[in-house]
Amino acid sequence: MTDQSGLKKRFAVILVRPESPENIGLVARNMKNTGFEVLRLVQEAGINPKSRRTAVHSRDILERACLYADLKDAVEDLQLVFAATSKRRKNFPSISLKEAVAEMFRFPASARIGLLFGNERTGLTSEEMRCSNFRFMIPQSGRQPSYNLASAVLLTLFHISTYENLGDKERAVVKEEPLSRKEQEECIRLVLDKLERKRFIHETNRLHMTEMVYDLFGRLTLTAKDRKLILALFSKTISD
Repeated sequence: MTDQSGLKKRFAVILVRPESPENIGLVARNMKNTGFEVLRLVQEAGINPKSRRTAVHSRDILERACLYADLKDAVEDLQLVFAATSKRRKNFPSISLKEAVAEMFRFPASARIGLLFGNERTGLTSEEMRCSNFRFMIPQSGRQPSYNLASAVLLTLFHISTYENLGDKERAVVKEEPLSRKEQEECIRLVLDKLERKRFIHETNRLHMTEMVYDLFGRLTLTAKDRKLILALFSKTISD
């Protein structure tokens, strides 16, 4: 039996700039069906009545949903963020949904995880991708059309809730608890600043190198010990 209380506390579904109010309601309904409760919306507007109409028996999730004007604020207290994408990105390699779910359960149950879904038409921007540790793709039979937002959320949550039912041996914890995304971001910014001062990063390669650094350090899922070592290394080897 799935540990519903664990799922409720551990995972947050984050919708970035959703266009369809109906989709928001359907996402809430899918969350209720699969045992998830934490919904975060990166949008300025409040909850639209159209969302309430499609959130059958799950309006409580909408009422508790947190609104954010900025994605960084929406993820800063989380420790791991997995972003859904329907297309491959040059500087942000992706893994399969199956691999992503297995990765989630390699961390302690206390690790707070965000599931990030972008705008229905445009998906997540490269800048928004920087707020994630891992990117994943949901398999489908053809390249187009991509999954509807609510469907993508449902497939993801279903796979997570199913994986939760596996025995301890199949989903053994092997990784330490990471820093919060806010602390990870601060460490990444310090590294980037050091590289810019040494002109390793400059005007012609700034975007490419910045995205690669975010991807690398995101996948490293930095712990407090990692941060201490990385900052010590950069202080000694790349002095001001």
